[in-house]
Amino acid sequence: MTKWNPPSALLLTFLLLFVPRASAAQDPYKLLDLIRPSPPQAAKDFTVPTLDGRTFRLADYKGKAVLLNFWATWCPPCREEMPSMERLYQRYKDKGFVILAVSIDAQGAPVVIPFVKEYKLTFLIGLDPKMAVADRYGLRALPTSFLVDKKGALVGVALGPREWDNQAAHALVESLLK
Repeated sequence: MTKWNPPSALLLTFLLLFVPRASAAQDPYKLLDLIRPSPPQAAKDFTVPTLDGRTFRLADYKGKAVLLNFWATWCPPCREEMPSMERLYQRYKDKGFVILAVSIDAQGAPVVIPFVKEYKLTFLIGLDPKMAVADRYGLRALPTSFLVDKKGALVGVALGPREWDNQAAHALVESLLK
């Protein structure tokens, strides 16, 4: 018969209550506090002008993993997350990962261009000054990010800022690139 050992029982209780299970701890969606549409749905296609005078059409990036981010220059949490988005983009841009950050600034390029230069952003910046695309996506908070998989399905939503350059974000992007 096994003798009751209070320190061992206490340790077991602590482990069961406070140490996350491996599967939950490994799930980048949970670690990043992302909403997962169930079932995944097709991302709504759109076209927006970019800062270089071209256009960005979401459907043209089928076959790539896309982080679609809605933001504004006047939004402090947006400013907070932009550097980590740039680092994430630099890490995965040559592997099929795209970031499109859609500014909803009503003034458009004149306020966005200095912001992009200040933060040294190299990912695609789109302009949606009338919020037509933001409305199609049901935007309710800034920043809001949508993750689109290689098949064009919306698989995750982040309401509010995230640290996009950490182990969970890397695992997420790597899973989207598979």
